[in-house]
Amino acid sequence: MASDFENGPKIDPLKIIQIYEASEWETFIDEWVHSLKTTYVNVMRPTGAGDKGIDIAGFCDADQLLGIWDNHQCKHYTSPLSFGVVAPEIGKMLWYSFSGEYKAPRACRFIAPKGASTSLSLLLSNANKLKAKVLAEWDKAISGKITSTGPVTLEGKFLDYVGDFDFRIFSAEQPRTIIEAHSRTRYHIGRFGGGLPSRPRPDAVPVEIGETEATYTSKLLDAYAEHKGETIASVSHLDKWGNLKSHFHRSREAFYHAESLRVFVREKVKPGTFEGLQTEILDGVLDTHDGEHSDGYARVVAVTEKAQSLVLDAHPLNRSASPTDRRGICHQLANDGKLTWRR
Repeated sequence: MASDFENGPKIDPLKIIQIYEASEWETFIDEWVHSLKTTYVNVMRPTGAGDKGIDIAGFCDADQLLGIWDNHQCKHYTSPLSFGVVAPEIGKMLWYSFSGEYKAPRACRFIAPKGASTSLSLLLSNANKLKAKVLAEWDKAISGKITSTGPVTLEGKFLDYVGDFDFRIFSAEQPRTIIEAHSRTRYHIGRFGGGLPSRPRPDAVPVEIGETEATYTSKLLDAYAEHKGETIASVSHLDKWGNLKSHFHRSREAFYHAESLRVFVREKVKPGTFEGLQTEILDGVLDTHDGEHSDGYARVVAVTEKAQSLVLDAHPLNRSASPTDRRGICHQLANDGKLTWRR
């Protein structure tokens, strides 16, 4: 709901993630990892059986599993993670990297809503003790949980590989840390509410009309021409009509205002949210647009007035879209060929 988007539920996000199902928890982590565009060139999220211990992989280069990558293991349990839970996943990382299925990841992070138990946290902070624990518990806690074809024996070259393996790659993230990191993604407000931050003032409208404005501005000039019954080939011809010149400049200001809203929310809300607002406004003004009007100027005035009065309470950007934004969105729609003023 839009009210949730603006005000947020009165619940700590740390409590909200506790009630996620396992698949939703993995989606939550996937949203965060996908946002790390300066860290990863690509992200992979295998689904189904046979994932070989990979939940969400972030790739740092084009070599992907054979290059530099990080593994994010998503575990959703009612209790903090214990060694018994993560041990088979450590075993998979060791076995499948030894077998050449992938290169050992740069990091393997265990991420759970309640974090790691004290004993596991201490173990993960000491690579030598973690290695010794894995070796000691292999037959009991790991060997039979790696593949579906039978136990994996710790011997020969594989034993040597494990002995030389850098166990510092394994760690457990604190859930509060992940929530804070997720707060910088476009998905966070939709999950936890809280509203958008303060919006900066839009930049001044350029004096020169840009290429991106060509369509909607030409449609405005056509509308004015029909209104006055004479050819208006350029903006300079509007000098003799103060009201039309003023309307043209207000329309450009509105267009840039709406463009600033588009840019402002781009990294703060789910993809398609702004486009959804455009669609709702288009649906709301189409009857007015398609109605009878004396000329194109009358049509654009009627349509933009209608856009300002629309009730959009169900849309999450309702309170963020000012009357100027709404008028500007009409000109964006005209620019995209969805609205035309002169018949």
